[in-house]
Amino acid sequence: MLFPMIDTAGFRVMRAIADEGSFTAAALSLGYSQPAVSQMVRRLEQRTGTALVERVGRTVRLTEAGQVLARYATTVLTALDAAEEEIASIAGLRSGRVRLMAFPSSSSTVVPQALAQVRREFPGVAVTFTEAEPPESLAALRAGECDIAVAFSYDGTDVGRGEESLENFVVSPLLEDDVLLALPRDHPLASRDVIDLADLADEDWIAGCPRCRGHLLQLCSVAGFTPKVAYETEDYVAILSFIAAGLGIAVIADLILENTPHPDVVAVPIRPSSRRTVYAVTTPDLQRVPAVAATLSALCLRASAMRAGGGPCRA
Repeated sequence: MLFPMIDTAGFRVMRAIADEGSFTAAALSLGYSQPAVSQMVRRLEQRTGTALVERVGRTVRLTEAGQVLARYATTVLTALDAAEEEIASIAGLRSGRVRLMAFPSSSSTVVPQALAQVRREFPGVAVTFTEAEPPESLAALRAGECDIAVAFSYDGTDVGRGEESLENFVVSPLLEDDVLLALPRDHPLASRDVIDLADLADEDWIAGCPRCRGHLLQLCSVAGFTPKVAYETEDYVAILSFIAAGLGIAVIADLILENTPHPDVVAVPIRPSSRRTVYAVTTPDLQRVPAVAATLSALCLRASAMRAGGGPCRA
């Protein structure tokens, strides 16, 4: 049998009666009037279908059912008080948890300083971090396995790379990033101010896995050729080492080249030009969570510091 609507006020009244021994004393301890306490007890008895108190002169005793309610009142009210305190702590940023996922080049540039700022300003907020490319991080966000995904898209593509609809997500642009051609310092074209991709049709290319090289294929298709991918790796340090050794060339975002420069590799703008935009992605509900909002704000501030006058940030 279920008893509907045994609310916190009812539990408090039953506990006060057990502690004080009378309606009058219970009302005084709770700040209620005595008639209000009597009415609440009658309402509880109607809802439970049994007597909860036994009146003995000016005092009252709890029946067996009343004793059960009073006993559970302590457990219920203690749990509610603890929940209220924990929620107040989260709302006040004295505590909280944020699960962040970000792609590799952002995890070594945008993310560390942003998380350091959150730790300085809100030491009770715990931010966990996992490295993941946008398809995986966005899928994790949709599945409830992370709270913020730092993702990116290239010109002409969407953040989800066609795999994830972001219609119900909050997408905040952090910064824009030029895509450059990385080639050996002694390459015949290395001294040019701009390089036409059409001039590179016969070159060996270094690229990521077939699933991850869509942007390169798109750029080269516009330039009229299909790139010959001679080496496959997604490790940007390895890519730069391969380029420096004269094994091939690659298109790499400026954010990566700034973070991991190589003395024997030069970066040159390409024609047609290309850019990528870095985003912080979350859900409308998570955006209202104070710890998530604080982390989004820190990501935006870090991105603004890196790219003064760059893309808007609306987190």
